[in-house]
Amino acid sequence: MTQSQWCPCRRGEPFEECCGPVLAGERGAPTAEALMRSRYTAFAVGDGDYLRRSWHSSRRPPVVELDGDQRWMFLEIVRVERGGPFDDTGVVEFVAHYRADGVRGSLHEVSRFAREDGAWVYVDGVIEP
Repeated sequence: MTQSQWCPCRRGEPFEECCGPVLAGERGAPTAEALMRSRYTAFAVGDGDYLRRSWHSSRRPPVVELDGDQRWMFLEIVRVERGGPFDDTGVVEFVAHYRADGVRGSLHEVSRFAREDGAWVYVDGVIEP
């Protein structure tokens, strides 16, 4: 990804100022929503290592394998509950749009986040119809 590219999370900032430093481990996500955005960005740029690192340790899979044929197009945040700088838990509902095998699709999920050792991590999610 070049410096002039906008971040896939669609906050309207360049990647190197938005999710790039979070994926690189240079700083943590300050909120549950920021972590959700960084995880979407990791899917979009193919960073399975970051996805694994940002998973709660009690639920972290041994390996995260990404579908190289799936192209993540854009992210919509539907709602956010808690998950701020002074919270320990949060919920983010989102719709992630993708294209796979020439067909458009979307993933609608309500995700739970928590702090682990002071950092926001993904706990789990429920996929909505």
